[in-house]
Amino acid sequence: MDLYFEGFLVALQGAPMTIGVSLIAIIAGVILGLILALMKLSGSKPLRAVSTCYIEIIRGTPMVVQALILAYGLPQLLQSNGIEFRWPYLIIPAVIVCGCNSGAYVAEVIRSGIQAVDKGQMEAARSLGMTKSKAMRLIIIPQALKIVLPAFGNEFVSLIKETSLLSYVGVVEILRKGALWNAATFNTFQAYIGVALVYMLLTIPLSKLIKYFEGRMATDKDLTEKEAKYLEKEAANA
Repeated sequence: MDLYFEGFLVALQGAPMTIGVSLIAIIAGVILGLILALMKLSGSKPLRAVSTCYIEIIRGTPMVVQALILAYGLPQLLQSNGIEFRWPYLIIPAVIVCGCNSGAYVAEVIRSGIQAVDKGQMEAARSLGMTKSKAMRLIIIPQALKIVLPAFGNEFVSLIKETSLLSYVGVVEILRKGALWNAATFNTFQAYIGVALVYMLLTIPLSKLIKYFEGRMATDKDLTEKEAKYLEKEAANA
């Protein structure tokens, strides 16, 4: 049992890196995803095309391939063309890849959330004299974010597990810590059981927290419906 406990403690040393990358990536992913979702829902064909191409390319390729291209492929390409470039820290391309990858998935989540908001609310807001952009910013997007908040949580949980792929580009996170300990001691089973336990320690409580917020948001549904009725009433009286 001592070896299992040691394997767990070794893997736990990589948790701060995993959590840090995941937090930065999900924040960047939400910002990028919101931009991409609005581009995809816009009336401009070029913006829709750019957003669609980005989402399809990112979602259509494995994140580990994206990480390898950015961490090793891009520097090699630039150096072969006479441009001296090397990442000072491999954590930089790791965060970029995770953020860009998350943004593509979050974009589809936000888009579906915006489309789930009753269209009558946009019409009511426009009837009150709001511009389309102001109505989106003040009425539609806040409600859409409430709808998709549980999906953001699930994306964060998935991202924590997917950061294990960054071990392939040398980022010393949970899996990499376990792999290095395994290489030094040959305690393969104990090393990877420790890795699995650390991931469970992070993801299971987070999943429970997401379910709690889902329950709280369900109780807020009536309030959202009252807001919609208020807007419609104001529009009718305008």
